Amino acid sequence: MKLKQVFAATLLTLSQLSVSQLALADEASLKKAIETAYPKFKIDSIVKTPYAGLYEVFMGGQIVYTDEKLTFLIAEGRLVDPKTKRDVTGERMDELTKIDFNTLPLEQAIKVVKGNGSRKLVVFSDVDCPYCKRLEQNELSNITDVTVYTFLYPLVQLHPDSAAKSKSIWCADNRVKAWNDWILNNQLPKTTGNCEVPLEKVGELARKVGVNSTPTLFFADGKRMAGAQPYKEIEKGLQAAAKK
Repeated sequence: MKLKQVFAATLLTLSQLSVSQLALADEASLKKAIETAYPKFKIDSIVKTPYAGLYEVFMGGQIVYTDEKLTFLIAEGRLVDPKTKRDVTGERMDELTKIDFNTLPLEQAIKVVKGNGSRKLVVFSDVDCPYCKRLEQNELSNITDVTVYTFLYPLVQLHPDSAAKSKSIWCADNRVKAWNDWILNNQLPKTTGNCEVPLEKVGELARKVGVNSTPTLFFADGKRMAGAQPYKEIEKGLQAAAKK
């Protein structure tokens, strides 16, 4: 290789390094500025987007956008690619909030098998949550060939009786029947025994994976879905997870 070529290659390498280091410096500076402005929020990640100098900041369980100097903050907005019509924010949230499904302690959940049970779905549910009941009665009732693992997650600040009802269902002789009787027909078990109920462990798990409302669903590929979504959307999630 000629000296001129070596010199050119060296300049290119130095240029690439300086750009990379500059990007890291910009992100570090921006992180410090945000932490100063919002000390109560944990910043999980900062990534520069390919859109007009915008930075994606994942903090407090949501995506916000800003520039390198934090001269503005775009919160609760959606970034959409005008060429492809892709919901960039939605896609990034799916990725950033994914969990490792295989690490979930499924023995702490009520296991309901529908059809051949070949697909897997996890639901965090509060027994007194009206949306959880709607999910079971109107949406999951239309889906088959799935094993549903329901973690009883009573939000006692909203539903004071939900913890006691959860214990009654968990300690019933037939846990699955007790769950279905309650969630579908509003009937609690007439008799129940004493047993160890994993409500505290489920609460810790919910906080760990960022569940702050019910119902929250997780698919086998780790992606989540919040709320009593239409069964067709849930079916899409199950099919997508099955392909991976």
